[in-house]
Amino acid sequence: MKRLLWIGSLSYFLIGLAHVVVGSLLPVLLEHYGRNYTDGGSLIFAQFSGFLAGVLLSPWLARSFGKRRSLVFALLLLCAAEVLYSLLPPWGWLYAVGAAAGFGFGMIETLIGTIIISGITQGTGAAMSRLEVFFGIGALAMPAIASQLIALGWWRLAFPIISMFAAVTVIAWLRGSFGTLDAVLDQQEHQGDNHTRSTNSPKSPTVEASKDSPIGNWKLLALFIVFFFIYVGTEMSLANFLPSMFIERLGLTQAEAALSVTCFWLAMATGRLFTGYIADRYGYGVFVALSSLAATVLLCVFPLIKGTEGAFILIVLLGLGMSGIFSIALVFASKMMPGTEESTTSLLIGAGGVGGALLPLWLGNSMDRGGAVSSAWLLAGFACILCLLGGILYALYVRKKRLQTASS
Repeated sequence: MKRLLWIGSLSYFLIGLAHVVVGSLLPVLLEHYGRNYTDGGSLIFAQFSGFLAGVLLSPWLARSFGKRRSLVFALLLLCAAEVLYSLLPPWGWLYAVGAAAGFGFGMIETLIGTIIISGITQGTGAAMSRLEVFFGIGALAMPAIASQLIALGWWRLAFPIISMFAAVTVIAWLRGSFGTLDAVLDQQEHQGDNHTRSTNSPKSPTVEASKDSPIGNWKLLALFIVFFFIYVGTEMSLANFLPSMFIERLGLTQAEAALSVTCFWLAMATGRLFTGYIADRYGYGVFVALSSLAATVLLCVFPLIKGTEGAFILIVLLGLGMSGIFSIALVFASKMMPGTEESTTSLLIGAGGVGGALLPLWLGNSMDRGGAVSSAWLLAGFACILCLLGGILYALYVRKKRLQTASS
């Protein structure tokens, strides 16, 4: 299991690099092609579209070809896309390249999450938190690497660096042996034997049990989908607009305001070192509900803060408070709906991706129309919805436990 976790961590570090490389190089990329930021936004949207397609198609590909083969395909696709980026093809081609890259790291993120959640039954929260730590390290490292390469005039090399890590990760997955999990990683579902597999599979009792949920899986899944939509949208809104809010409200320079995002992500990465162990000890439902409450309180205080020191302290606390919500909520959902890890993980990551694309658009419009203060209150509103959903999900978890105890 340790080998699986370390290779999974390497994979998450890779997708952390891949997620932010285009954004890190966007100014110099647009200058090279003579394009504007509208074109840059279209490129990022093409990458997001590919990401969403990869997330949603990964369960079908994993069932058809096996998880390991699907992972290798996604890694090779990402590797090839980054090589094509470095060749600087005509601008129109970049949309297809971006979509391919997004498809690759969308599949990787979903498949790794599914493998870890279903394969590591003890300490699942700690395992998922470790993956998120490595994702954060990758997302923090790439802007620093890109800035140095831009200063040296070698910015194109940022893309082959990702290709190199992708190639190493391919070798690790192909050569890695994970004991009893090897059969699960290489299993393919063929037409005609689906009934036999589901009947004889050791997971069939849990699947059947999940259908006995007091409110039905589809209602529970809908709540989790909205939760992930709101959470990732709020997180991405903060990451994109914190500097602008700090400049407008606190009168900071661009360089000083940029530190707000760095502090936020560093706090997130630091918090993820501990959140998994806390959630494993005290319960995933409790953790999700209390973390959502903490985020809500801090975001409601945010519009009222006027001092620079207080604002930075609040951002650090906010990063710590939100650090484990995504990964622990994924584990929580899998425990609430056992036997549905593949489809659930895909749908929830996809919902988060859509929220991460749409809610920042809403917040950007709010920044144009009402300024930083009204936008901060909008974020607080998002957090209130998140807190309400977290409380409802925890209440449903408690109810389910009571019914199971009563029936036994």
